[in-house]
Amino acid sequence: MALDAPSTIIAVTDKTGVSLFVQAIVLLGAAVIFVPVFKKLGLGSVLGYLGAGVVIGLMPFTISDGEQLLHFAELGIVFLLFIVGLELKPSRLLALRREIFGFGFLQVVLSALVFGLLCYAIGYSWKLGTLIGLGLALSSTAFALQILEERNEINSGYGRKAFAIMLFQDIAIVPILAIIPFLVPDFLKGIVDAPQPSFDWLAAGKVTVVIGGLILIGRYFLNPLFRIIANTGAREMMIVVALFIVLGAAFATQAAGLSMALGAFLAGVMLADSAYRHELEANIEPFRGVLLGLFFMAVGLSLNVEVIFDNWITVLIAAPVVMIVKAAVMYAMLRAVRTSHNDALRIASLLPQVGEFAFVIFSTAVAAHTVSEELASIITAIVTMTMALTPFSVRLGERFLDAAAEDTMDEDFEGASGQVFVIGFGRFGQVVSQALLAQGIHATIIDHNAESIRNAATFGFRIFYGEGRRLDVLRAAGIANASIVAICGGGRERTNEIIRLIREHFPNVRLYVRSFDRSHTLELMDMEVDYQIREMFESALAMGRNVLDGLDVPQDRIDDIIEDLRKRDLKRLQLQQTKGLFAGADLAFRNMVTPEPLTAPQKKSVLLSEATAKVAEQTDTAKAADQQQKP
Repeated sequence: MALDAPSTIIAVTDKTGVSLFVQAIVLLGAAVIFVPVFKKLGLGSVLGYLGAGVVIGLMPFTISDGEQLLHFAELGIVFLLFIVGLELKPSRLLALRREIFGFGFLQVVLSALVFGLLCYAIGYSWKLGTLIGLGLALSSTAFALQILEERNEINSGYGRKAFAIMLFQDIAIVPILAIIPFLVPDFLKGIVDAPQPSFDWLAAGKVTVVIGGLILIGRYFLNPLFRIIANTGAREMMIVVALFIVLGAAFATQAAGLSMALGAFLAGVMLADSAYRHELEANIEPFRGVLLGLFFMAVGLSLNVEVIFDNWITVLIAAPVVMIVKAAVMYAMLRAVRTSHNDALRIASLLPQVGEFAFVIFSTAVAAHTVSEELASIITAIVTMTMALTPFSVRLGERFLDAAAEDTMDEDFEGASGQVFVIGFGRFGQVVSQALLAQGIHATIIDHNAESIRNAATFGFRIFYGEGRRLDVLRAAGIANASIVAICGGGRERTNEIIRLIREHFPNVRLYVRSFDRSHTLELMDMEVDYQIREMFESALAMGRNVLDGLDVPQDRIDDIIEDLRKRDLKRLQLQQTKGLFAGADLAFRNMVTPEPLTAPQKKSVLLSEATAKVAEQTDTAKAADQQQKP
């Protein structure tokens, strides 16, 4: 039975008759070929995935149903929004309310108004023009955030404003879908079986309950759950729980009529204050990367080549026109609210494409008989084309930046990584952290012991759960932004593993390490850490200093002794590093026992018991006999 399992898996097919196993191999193989080539050419990974999807779509007998794959691959956007939510504390999200409901609202309304007027000018009705305008006003969260991530500019000033606009667009999808039934042409009302417009109080109640439920669960239930899972030591269960939370939140919001991405984002925001957020981010990141790449490939696959060929003039003209108009409206709006030229241009060149939610809007409009299938196909082709042109629009926008203007990144350290990265929060790490906090230095502290994290929280410390030997955890916690990493615990071998990992991937970070004994210190010196200290050395010197002080040794003499001991210890370490552990023994003070000449007892000995007396008497008798036998 076991031997038949592989053939059974390979035999599973979709409705086109192509094996799902073969489809997976084709998708992975195309990504392996195209993405590195496009990255090497400086075109970015997004275009690489798109190109791979287009080529696969043109190949016969491979994958023909790109739209079905697109629906599944939208999970990549869900995971992406969850990770973005993890980076935004509720307080920080509240601080962005002006950008979200100010810039975001203005962008959607102004863009929809301009596109609607253009559609009305070329002969469409005002209802159809309104729908098309609203659909074209939205941008692609997946494309824009991927580009920001590749450039490491999500936390820049313009990156935060761009994200705020995209977040409002994700929220706006709900009312846009709600008004589609109101936009059915008048001559079709009563003729076709279209949904009748009305306010659905039940749906509004569902939305309220779901959002409130997500907030309550995230606030009171998830942290205790993570603590229980962490205490079991089953790492794979942390991954399972992370997937369950993301997909569960996405399903809940979709069931309430909201987008799945919005639910995942809310779940991420609720966990942004959690000590486990770096662990969550590290566990979700691989799924996010694979599924988001699959989404871009699905966009390329869903490109209807026949529609483009039949309407190639319309598509080729309309796609760049849409992008230019949208970028111009966005730039003018941002400049009107006193955004700098460079930031306004960067945002305008980043968000001129039409987003993935346009597919949802126009497919819903077709079902509601608001848009014809032919027009929806042409618009879908235009939308896909604008996505494909996004990397080029970003590079084109960079040509018009004002190089003379000061280009700075806004500082916002809330929820971000610190200047110092502390690994291990045991007794040693707690003292180190105290010194940093006393100076007001922001430090990111991680520990893999759930009990330590819970105990630290009771004393006002905020530390994150994570294993320092995992590269993905270190990256998620922001080690790349740290100037010093202090490794304060975890055992000798674990410490060495962390050092090798950091030296390989983050060579510019300075390493300050706790050593566990003299031989470990020699290992650390060979590994060229920037600073190491034996955990007992300084405390032993402090004890010796106080003992001497208790014996009334002059303070100057004590200082000289302690300083001399430090110098001798350092010289011994330098000798031992080159000549072995037993070198430099003469540099250590020793209390050697020197034998003294034997002298006769001054007093007669006293026998303490009768047994002792008998033994002594027998000894004396034996000695007398020996003396008599001697000549």
